[in-house]
Amino acid sequence: MTSEAAILEIEGGALGFGDRNLWRDLDLRVAPGEFLAVLGPNGSGKTSLLRTILGMQSLDAGTARLLGEPIRGGDRRIGYVPQQKILPAGTPLRGRDLVALGVDGHRFGPPVSRAADRARVAELIAAVGAESYADRAVGQLSGGEQQRLRIAQALAADPVLLLCDEPLLSLDLQNQRGVAELIDRRRREHDTAVVFVTHDVNPVLDLVDRVLYLANGRFREGTPDEVLRSDVLTDLYGTPVEVIRTGGRVIVVGGLDHAHHEHVAP
Repeated sequence: MTSEAAILEIEGGALGFGDRNLWRDLDLRVAPGEFLAVLGPNGSGKTSLLRTILGMQSLDAGTARLLGEPIRGGDRRIGYVPQQKILPAGTPLRGRDLVALGVDGHRFGPPVSRAADRARVAELIAAVGAESYADRAVGQLSGGEQQRLRIAQALAADPVLLLCDEPLLSLDLQNQRGVAELIDRRRREHDTAVVFVTHDVNPVLDLVDRVLYLANGRFREGTPDEVLRSDVLTDLYGTPVEVIRTGGRVIVVGGLDHAHHEHVAP
């Protein structure tokens, strides 16, 4: 991949807290339409990587660019789907109001109803299949329904890069697949690059082009078959790790916290 073709580029990236190194010498390029899964144990710097791409956190060393330009905060060419957190029953928002925040929430002053904005909100709701519950209070919706609306919100500005931070967390298997397929359809139909942080790669394993695995202040990057291997993860963790593939799923067995992708379907 040439640098001209990249949506996202990080060169020589390093990030840490105090004496602790999260990762360093990170060279990463994500092409249009590419699906990159970011894996690793808790505290390995996965969310910090997303914060860096969002312009909310500065690298200790190296550069980060979007379409060849330095990363800046608030760039609406980047969409963001946060971790799944159920909104409480009393939240005073309808589903379409949540989506509308992605359309006009960046503007200063009180919201102003515009026909074009309403049409855009309706278009986004239809794109994620949420028409049947868009006028219900978000607190009455299931986790899967809420997450579909968050994806619609993230797509409001037609982003070239979609960042997803554990978007399948706490969803059942059916909703995990539905949300994953929405994200995958977006990248295939619009050539949107996807950076997808997850603790469990199995729901998206067949969608992933490349994996970035962070652990112990180090990283490995490549296709799932290149990275999710016993020898690679043993070297990365510095302790014996076994990777088992069964029934199209990946199971990691070892002495450390491997909960990020060892779940087996019930």
